[in-house]
Amino acid sequence: MPMRARPFLGGTNTLVWLCLLLLGLAFPAFADGPPVPPSFADLAAKLLPAVVNVASTEAVQPSPVPLPQVPPGSPFEKFFHDFMNHGHGSTTPEPERLQSLGSGFIIDPSGLIATNNHVIAGAQSITVTLHDGTVLPATVVGHDSRMDLALLRVHPSAPLPAVAFGNSDTARVGDWVLAIGNPFGLGGTVTAGIVSARGRNLDEGPYDDFIQTDAPINRGNSGGPLFDMQGQVIGINTAIFSPSGGSIGIGFAIPSNLAAPVLSQLRRYGHARRGWLGVRVQEVTPDIAASLGLKPPSGALVAGITAGGPADKAGLKTGDVILSFAGHPVKEMHDLPLIVAETTIGKTVPVEVWRQGQTDTLSATVAELPSEKTAAVATPPRPSPPPETAISALGLSLAPVSIPLRDKYHLAPNQKGVVVTAVDPHGPAAAHGLKPGDVVLEVQQQEVNTPAEVLERLDSVRREGRPSVLMLIQRGNAMNWVPLPLSASGKVAPG
Repeated sequence: MPMRARPFLGGTNTLVWLCLLLLGLAFPAFADGPPVPPSFADLAAKLLPAVVNVASTEAVQPSPVPLPQVPPGSPFEKFFHDFMNHGHGSTTPEPERLQSLGSGFIIDPSGLIATNNHVIAGAQSITVTLHDGTVLPATVVGHDSRMDLALLRVHPSAPLPAVAFGNSDTARVGDWVLAIGNPFGLGGTVTAGIVSARGRNLDEGPYDDFIQTDAPINRGNSGGPLFDMQGQVIGINTAIFSPSGGSIGIGFAIPSNLAAPVLSQLRRYGHARRGWLGVRVQEVTPDIAASLGLKPPSGALVAGITAGGPADKAGLKTGDVILSFAGHPVKEMHDLPLIVAETTIGKTVPVEVWRQGQTDTLSATVAELPSEKTAAVATPPRPSPPPETAISALGLSLAPVSIPLRDKYHLAPNQKGVVVTAVDPHGPAAAHGLKPGDVVLEVQQQEVNTPAEVLERLDSVRREGRPSVLMLIQRGNAMNWVPLPLSASGKVAPG
């Protein structure tokens, strides 16, 4: 009797176990990775006493109540006069007291508390409620609106439980985190999640570098800590993305490695002291990189320089691309402000730039970021220039700066460059957002003051075979580099 071959898979259970075995072989992390924590209770119990509720009160003067328009001599005139003057009403209502609720955490047992600046901004009085219900008045040691941080002080009768900062740079996407705070004024609330992303830029300021987490964060969590599994603070919960105002699993925290030095400066000086270079930069797009002969696109393109600032003294120029600063690579525009801010004030550092098709290294002495900018000095106006020139290849018309154009477009008395007087709605200039009243300051990193100089630069770019020409455009007080494409054939000339 012939024997039948036994099936290799003997039923559903065998199939499942085989799949699990293959999964473990293909992804060892599934088999050998750290187990999911059975509970966060022990860690939460340890951390909760160091997290506080912050309440700030601000007086807001409401708009005056308008009096009814009553004809003189009317029998109602005396009635309204008596009504308003006997406490029944007033044209100047009493100030309303608005209260803002947030969170904070104790970083020193003597009573130093970290929170967000927006939690206490404009406050006339601040109170802190400890985990045990004790309410203490608080004063502001210092605040920093640029990074949205504030340091408060309370005077407890005994040392308070404090928490320490961890190293946010070691936090990886997927790591467990705990958020503790005061959502909607409910008091100490613990939520858990993971690090969802790193290095998020929300366009809130030059120092954006947020940790994104899906640990539920709501209104009132602002200023509270984001903990790792060692119980160290790796972030300060600051913002949420939410169309409804409630948590949808997208929250943002300031990394501890950025927050801790600022809080230390607030404690010592009452304000943040940051390094300053004195430049305004923009992104190096592929089109801009092609115009400059820079491969691959990287760095921060200098679009403006503060007169008399560190960059000016170091010899940097508009159109330079900063590739590294103080030995730190600048991969994109947003890297530079953070690197400069963390550089020691007064230190002279190397600055590697891309200029005119090659790298160059300059030396810059970092200064302290000033709180105010100095105004430009006016110079006498220049004589009226020749008529405007149309450049059909770019779809615009240009004219030198003149008194009529300065008046028409509200240009500065010492305005330099060439004014855009007309834009073809179907041309390259319009496609890249140029408008009449814009001023062309440079073409291919060279200053221009007449339409003829612009044409000369365009012809040079065409002879070099580059696909686009790079122009430094000023609009109001803002300056940006704009790459305009050139057609594949034909000489650039007035149209």
